[in-house]
Amino acid sequence: MKISISKENHLKAIFHLESDHGTVTTNELAAALHTRPASITDMLKKLQKEGLVLYERYKGFSLSQDGKMAAVQIIRNHRLWECFLVDHLDFDWSQVHEMAEELEHLTSRKLIDRLDFFLGFPRTDPHGDPIPDSDGKFTRQIAQIPLPNLLTGKEATVTAIRPQTDQILELLQHKKIKIGTRITIRKKFDFDDSLEIEVDGGASTTVSALVAKNIYVSVQK
Repeated sequence: MKISISKENHLKAIFHLESDHGTVTTNELAAALHTRPASITDMLKKLQKEGLVLYERYKGFSLSQDGKMAAVQIIRNHRLWECFLVDHLDFDWSQVHEMAEELEHLTSRKLIDRLDFFLGFPRTDPHGDPIPDSDGKFTRQIAQIPLPNLLTGKEATVTAIRPQTDQILELLQHKKIKIGTRITIRKKFDFDDSLEIEVDGGASTTVSALVAKNIYVSVQK
């Protein structure tokens, strides 16, 4: 069944909201997509009629099995294209989201499977988000914590950036922090909770509390 771009965007947004909050309300979805609740209600009725979402009175909407598979495929497309743009076309990770938003809708399953093979079956995108396989299954994620929770003097590896905005990604790029970067906290400042960190065993830099809470790391064993 061919799904329109608008419907795909709604399914993807429902998937992300459902992953965080369980069932999804029209107001939550409207806020996520920056549109009116009335427009969301109309779209949800269409998706429900096509068997892509389920509705439970007084609780909200959730994806059906078919809706979830469609959403996961879109996410797979998006994250594989981000890998391609960063790894093979030399775009910065702060530049690829909008381009991948367009490319995710223009690809066939056969093309995406070939792209996955070409990229070497990456498990995460350039921002650390997991990439589902061709069956829609997500690889089990490694244990990770927000950077402020890391003990001083303990080395860890950057595994994800959440949430991702162009501004935070640009700033981290400037500070030479990316997925796979080794980080050690050298000092925590009580005044504003900013951190002095050592990057890849070299120079030190300071990040604010606002920036630090967006960086997730895996502790070295």
